[in-house]
Amino acid sequence: MSDDALRFGLFVPQGWRLDLVGIDPAEHWSTLRALAQRADAGPWESLWVYDHFHTVPEPTEEATHEAWTLMAALAAVTDRVRLGQMCTCTGYRNPAYLAKVAATVDVVSGGRVEMGIGAGWYEHEWRAYGYGFPGAGERLAMLREGVEIMRQMWEQGSSTFAGEHYRTDGALCRPLPLQEGGIPLWVAGGGERKTLRIAAEHARYTNFEGTLEGFVHKSEVLAGHCRDIGRDPATITRSANYNVVLGRDEAEVADRLAQRRSRLEGLVSPAAVEREVVSYAPELPAVGTPEQVVEKLRPLVDAGMTYPILYFPEAAYDTSGIELFEQEVLPALRG
Repeated sequence: MSDDALRFGLFVPQGWRLDLVGIDPAEHWSTLRALAQRADAGPWESLWVYDHFHTVPEPTEEATHEAWTLMAALAAVTDRVRLGQMCTCTGYRNPAYLAKVAATVDVVSGGRVEMGIGAGWYEHEWRAYGYGFPGAGERLAMLREGVEIMRQMWEQGSSTFAGEHYRTDGALCRPLPLQEGGIPLWVAGGGERKTLRIAAEHARYTNFEGTLEGFVHKSEVLAGHCRDIGRDPATITRSANYNVVLGRDEAEVADRLAQRRSRLEGLVSPAAVEREVVSYAPELPAVGTPEQVVEKLRPLVDAGMTYPILYFPEAAYDTSGIELFEQEVLPALRG
């Protein structure tokens, strides 16, 4: 499929967003595997996980499965669909080691890995795992250095690099990823001075603001950075993430929202419940009936958002929302 075609990605529930609550941990993998294989046989371009260790909207003792372990597992049980993370935090793993891990998963998958990479933001898990919590400027500098090391590892098979945050001295990456030129880089985040500059320099894909106004503005900033370095912005595919609450009518939409609220209540504070529910507000692009969602997403597609990545909060329990999207929204947008 060409880069200018409309593609769709799908998040699988991994617990981070409290989307496996009530399912026995012994059944978590079979639940994820079934959803992944369903997507593999369907119209989805890619499967996605989040790179986090502690749940949101607040840390709890509910399960959160680790992203790159899932990448390897999903690679082994799917055949076609591409595999990504939204997005891997540079500071959580040494970048040379991460490049080696990703190359191995790419071989296991037959060349289907995407590398989502970002500076990270979840302070609670940074500190809990002993990483400290550097300021935003330092985290972005780590991102820039990490991307340089990964590109060396994948394109040259080795890395020698002396930076402020990371150093390598002949680190080898064999076997290389199967994909020519290395694993595609997604630079996620909308920071206008630094993140989008890094994206202009290195990314094949971006992922940022998903509202129409925000998407158009971030796209203009990205295009400006591309002009500064002499890159055609059309060579970068722009994507956005969407929380989906889809129903055949408004009553079904309201029922899905009520179910989401009920799963959170008692696990996190009332304020956290409200913060989460706001992320599924009716005015957002992927909340509503199929006709409403098509009407809201079409202007975004026209503005160049050609790769929506979708999160269905009920997916581990009920795939009817996914099925409705596949049957009515996806073909209408492609048509």
